[in-house]
Amino acid sequence: MRALLISLLFTAGLTVGQDRPAPPAEMPGSNLPVQPIGPNDLVAVAVYDGPEFTRTIRVGADGYVRLPMLKQRILAAGLMPAELEVAIAVALRDEGLIVDPFVTVTVAEYTSHPIAVMGAVRRPLTFQAVGQVTLLDALARAEGLSPEAGAEILVTRHELNVGGTDTSLTRRIPVKSLIDGADARMNLRLTGGEEIRVPEVGKIYVLGNVKKPGAYIASGNPETSVLKALALAEGLLQYSSKKAFIYRREASGVRSDIPIDLGKLMDRKAPDVRLEANDILYIPEAKGTRAGMAALEKVLLFGSGAMSALIYAGVR
Repeated sequence: MRALLISLLFTAGLTVGQDRPAPPAEMPGSNLPVQPIGPNDLVAVAVYDGPEFTRTIRVGADGYVRLPMLKQRILAAGLMPAELEVAIAVALRDEGLIVDPFVTVTVAEYTSHPIAVMGAVRRPLTFQAVGQVTLLDALARAEGLSPEAGAEILVTRHELNVGGTDTSLTRRIPVKSLIDGADARMNLRLTGGEEIRVPEVGKIYVLGNVKKPGAYIASGNPETSVLKALALAEGLLQYSSKKAFIYRREASGVRSDIPIDLGKLMDRKAPDVRLEANDILYIPEAKGTRAGMAALEKVLLFGSGAMSALIYAGVR
């Protein structure tokens, strides 16, 4: 339908003098790349020998523009500047305002092709897709990924269908393939209307009888495990229990308590256990061990003192 409309406009344009030389004055924004016009874009319209029609117009949110004295509005959204020139010329001729109009249209400002970059980037922003823009270009504008960035980038495209319904399509782009692997297929070309979201990688929490309890970034792959978490926490403290627990919140909201036999794990008699984002690894203190050692130390201290007294008495 759109192809038929454009064909008719160009056919009509051949009869309204669009082959006449353009006016010498340079229109604002003429240095911008040529691409389809969209809602809220700012276009500069110049009509040869028609100063009352020459002006800068903001395309409406519905995609239409209106010129003074023209009864009909003109659909601009989706047209290239040259196609809009023909549409305006046809309207001026059909309404008898100018017998042989010549129109030029340039885009002064694009606002209909926004690209939003958000999430775990150094500088979230929204900018206009002017000319050729790729996913790597967008990430560079956001000053790159932050240290908390996850393993995937989500690129969502919004498309407005006939009838005004919005269709969204999301692609998952692995960071490793895009940046480390330099896979050209992953470097998507962006045309505007995309949302780029970089989710933060999850964290695991190590608590209890370890040297350095805290929150640590989960790598998001099977290598994130109990032994790795203990290494990040710089190992166990003295008197640690050989029984540990993983506290995990399931998708349903129910909390699971998963017991771990650290003794067998560290002796390589049991396989390492994978940790998921937001898991809590808790290492309790061994029950009775510290109290027993404290009592033993008191006995040894008392015995040492008694022995010293006997030796001192014997000397005298």
